[in-house]
Amino acid sequence: MSQTPGRGRIKVGRDELLAVAAKIFFEQGYAATRIDDIIERTGGSKRNIYAEFGNKEGLFAAIVSEQAGQALAPLAIDNAAGQKLEEVLLDFGRRLIDIYMSPALLGVYRIAITECARFPELVRRFYDLGPGRAGATLADVLRAAKARGEIQTDDCAVAGDHFVSMIRGNMHLHVMLGLRDPPDAQERRQFVASVVDLFLNGLVHARPEQD
Repeated sequence: MSQTPGRGRIKVGRDELLAVAAKIFFEQGYAATRIDDIIERTGGSKRNIYAEFGNKEGLFAAIVSEQAGQALAPLAIDNAAGQKLEEVLLDFGRRLIDIYMSPALLGVYRIAITECARFPELVRRFYDLGPGRAGATLADVLRAAKARGEIQTDDCAVAGDHFVSMIRGNMHLHVMLGLRDPPDAQERRQFVASVVDLFLNGLVHARPEQD
């Protein structure tokens, strides 16, 4: 006879517990969420949760930092030296938009925005793991491209931030607000290709040389 979740019965793994807790925090908000609400869905006991995370705030902090860290782990650029910059940007942009549109990171984004006033240091950590890390990773690639004479820019860090912002764009905001569903794979690829083209080539045609 199967058991249903309840105190002291079924216990889920740490990752699943964090995923369930994140969903509850988003649905109910931090203040309204009780540890009992999480136990009701996952099983286990308060003692186990407090032993692992300390308190509700510690559980919330783990959700933001660990979920964001896991989602953003694939952002490393390890072998850019032998590739054209356009190819690197296309690959990085596709991975980045996949991450931004993943249910886990969308949930963490929503929680971070909702609770930014209550947990400013935690939200700073989320930024450093997310948009800040993505921009810094790309800035290193752009510096190498600049040193090879492939691009001209006064500030590679700012350029990297611009690219990350273009990938996120209003599409991410629309999904965050529930105004549309996340784009499918084809739409993502087309969107990233347009961002890379605009980032590298701009909108204005080359100006004629002055006599």
